[in-house]
Amino acid sequence: MSESLLISNLITIFIYTVCSFLLAGLVFPDFIKFVQQYELTKKIREEGLSGGVAELFKKLHSHKSGTPTMGGVVILFAILGTVIISRVLSYLGIIDASILNRGETYLPIVTLVAVGALGVVDDYLNIREHSKQKGLSAKVKFWSLVIFSVIGSMWFSLKLGWSIVHIPGVGDFDIGLWYAPLFIFILVGTANAVNFTDGLDGLAGGLLAIAYGVFAVIAYFYGLPILSVFCAVVVGALIAFLWFNVPPARIYMGDTGSLALGATLGVIAILTNAVFILAIIGFIFVLETVSIILQLFWKKVFKRKLFAIAPIHHHFEHKGWSETQIVMRFWILGAGAGIVGLIVGIVGMGNAGILNI
Repeated sequence: MSESLLISNLITIFIYTVCSFLLAGLVFPDFIKFVQQYELTKKIREEGLSGGVAELFKKLHSHKSGTPTMGGVVILFAILGTVIISRVLSYLGIIDASILNRGETYLPIVTLVAVGALGVVDDYLNIREHSKQKGLSAKVKFWSLVIFSVIGSMWFSLKLGWSIVHIPGVGDFDIGLWYAPLFIFILVGTANAVNFTDGLDGLAGGLLAIAYGVFAVIAYFYGLPILSVFCAVVVGALIAFLWFNVPPARIYMGDTGSLALGATLGVIAILTNAVFILAIIGFIFVLETVSIILQLFWKKVFKRKLFAIAPIHHHFEHKGWSETQIVMRFWILGAGAGIVGLIVGIVGMGNAGILNI
């Protein structure tokens, strides 16, 4: 790649990242006022919490009830708004690259919109319902994600004939029809993992910004410059969100943001053939999910809890860590995992097969 092309690409990434940051940053103050006016605020959940856990959870988070939520709407607005702006600028010949690209960004954008719509419904029901169960049930959300991922996996496997998995430093492997269940596992698993992690001010937003930033670099090195720009645009919107989400949060992203951005991250890992690297980059997301699985296993088998409360960030809250301490320490671990994942991804890239739609 020539030096002039590299500089041009970096300028494009910078411009659109700033664009999404400004769009989100300018809209968030008015959006916060809007959700406060119409009482679109956080409700403390109670479903699935028993054996004193509900009381413990309320003790830790009762002060957050009434905080504006559905901030994911603004994040998605900023991302999609930047995509539209890039299309207009490309059409006018001002900037050559458009983020709306069939070969690199159609799938992430469709995922962002589709799963984001599911999150909007869940957040709205969570706000408006008066029963103990808030929002959509876990089963409804899970099966909705499964249905969407099945459609996506069929498109990948049957229409595109894609069945290659890359293991860094080892090579490519054709797993045939097993690619479909792998796709479903990655999309549903990543969406839920991010959703589980979104429980403290700034936690999920910061970790997502790190993960998308790393994938922006990976996508660029893997020859997917438009996808790299898209990842950077997501980072810009997330940074603007964090401005209002760091402790004490003025707004939460809700399922609109966590489910959509989690599922989209999984799709990007698939597009870059970096599903194994995703587990490294998203180490904290994996840790949070595993803590829930272990908690359920311990209660079923040993009839007692392994953690005071799961996911694990609430366990550390119960142990006396401040919210800021947990968030900052998890960010540090997440950044370290991101660096390791980036190194493994680039060094182990070799002749990785990249999906060419």
